[in-house]
Amino acid sequence: MIRALMFILMCTVTGIALATIDAYEFNSMEDEQRFRQLVEELRCPKCQNQNISDSNAPLAKDIKDRTFKLINEGKSNREITDYMVERYGDFVTYRPPMRPVTWFLWFGPFVLALLAAAIIFMRKLAQRSPSIIQVTPEQEAKVQELLKQLDQNDNAKQP
Repeated sequence: MIRALMFILMCTVTGIALATIDAYEFNSMEDEQRFRQLVEELRCPKCQNQNISDSNAPLAKDIKDRTFKLINEGKSNREITDYMVERYGDFVTYRPPMRPVTWFLWFGPFVLALLAAAIIFMRKLAQRSPSIIQVTPEQEAKVQELLKQLDQNDNAKQP
């Protein structure tokens, strides 16, 4: 009896899981390959760094559906990507175009690495041991004389 209930439960769960799989029918294998490539390259605007093929967000499903529709309309990969960028912004692609707005994305890591290297280099220079300074006998005598005067002034001030 328990085995029969477990079997029914497993069939129900499996049926629900199969019902969530998106089935897209393409005119050719080339279109299907293009679709797979595009859904791997397009990023879900709602999810953090997850492409639309891996995302379960409703927005990702809408983008997949739109990609499917645009492929069937005969649009090229570039036209589809441009459409998505126009609609969702540069974030939707993993390779944003090089424009003044995206310069920080392209050059920011290199600038930060150079800045960190410069800071480390400057700190190492500051930590280097100072060179030994040679004191002449006249300078040492002058220091000793100043110390004696300081000591006499301190003794005179004490009651």
